[in-house]
Amino acid sequence: MPAEPPREKALQKAYRLLAMRAHSEAELAAKLRRGGFAAAAVDFALARCREQGFLDDAKYARQRARELAVNRLAGNRRIAADLREKKIAEPLVDEAIAEARQELGQEEALDRLLARMTRGEEIASVDDSRRAKWVRSLLGRGFPTGLILQRLNVAEEDGLHDNDGP
Repeated sequence: MPAEPPREKALQKAYRLLAMRAHSEAELAAKLRRGGFAAAAVDFALARCREQGFLDDAKYARQRARELAVNRLAGNRRIAADLREKKIAEPLVDEAIAEARQELGQEEALDRLLARMTRGEEIASVDDSRRAKWVRSLLGRGFPTGLILQRLNVAEEDGLHDNDGP
């Protein structure tokens, strides 16, 4: 029995990877290259997957942004960083975040996280060290400083300002 051509092997590998989870085009290409496939075989596999509708960066970006925004309650910055890491084009990143935020706004996501963190405790009664811990956690989840401070009712007189944008 003759050996399977490299481009068919690359296509089969691409199918297996996509069956496990969705990938961006750049992610899939990188995995195939790391698997030792030549550029021509990788290009063939990507083209076939696109033709068959298994590889679509716009669809992937929308799904990933929704997962992060709605299910994991991430801020816009975290979502954008994740999508950029997956080599999604900037216009698709912006569109995906905007679509996800139609379902659950960034402010509402932050409020849900704060409710989990405080467990019904009055924010005003919390000491500064716990409040600082919450701020660090929320910053790490991609929320803007100004929105966090607004929700935590920290006064601007304390010298904290939102200079870092949305």
